[in-house]
Amino acid sequence: MLNTTEQVRADQPTAAGHVAEHLATVILAEMPPGTSLPSEADLATRYAVSRLTIREAVKLLEGRGLLTIARGRRAVVREPDGTAFADFLTSVIRFDPKGLFDLIEVRLSLEVQSATQAAKRATRAGITAIESELQGMRDSAHSPSGELTHEQELNFHIHDVGFHEAVALASGNRVLGYLFEAMAKPLRQAFFISRRGHEQRGHTIQDTIVAHQKILDCIKAGDGRQAADAMRAHLKDTERDIRAALNQLSLPPGDSA
Repeated sequence: MLNTTEQVRADQPTAAGHVAEHLATVILAEMPPGTSLPSEADLATRYAVSRLTIREAVKLLEGRGLLTIARGRRAVVREPDGTAFADFLTSVIRFDPKGLFDLIEVRLSLEVQSATQAAKRATRAGITAIESELQGMRDSAHSPSGELTHEQELNFHIHDVGFHEAVALASGNRVLGYLFEAMAKPLRQAFFISRRGHEQRGHTIQDTIVAHQKILDCIKAGDGRQAADAMRAHLKDTERDIRAALNQLSLPPGDSA
């Protein structure tokens, strides 16, 4: 581990970057989460650079989410998370409406597959997790006045995201589960927008619940094709909701769709 003949000259302006790139490769290929890096002195000797350069390289890797740094301790390899991916998606959605449609395209590819595989592989625990999120959606949508508070709507979207993540986890594919965990925050933001379009198109929050129930029923029945069709229909409907919401937002004041 960490044996290298690569020598990085300390007087190069990108020395820390070169070290960081090589270390990143080693970390991803050979060092499981929780592993401590060698000391700064050891790394400095191995890479023929100063300890300051090593310190800068380690900070670069901390910024990329690969390492955790604590005062007085060696840097430790982090459990992978989707923070950087989530931040990217959130930024895209916030500043580029097209990003919402890009996200739908990605979801169509991923979620149709996850629904198909969940129908084939879901365990009893996996089914229970999906059912729990759907029940959370129902509970959040309950309002005697018929109008949801902001907190109720937020909880509804949290459980909606949880439903889709639970389906991905039930597929048995760890990569799908990781991706949906990373997409949770940007998906919640997208759901707020799509719900506005959903209402403008004359649909209700109960229609959304019915669509999710159909997906769950197909998964419970073990019918991968029907689960895929139900998920595809739901996401296509979501795409129409987003389009309606964005069209409304683009209208001049006083105009209506």
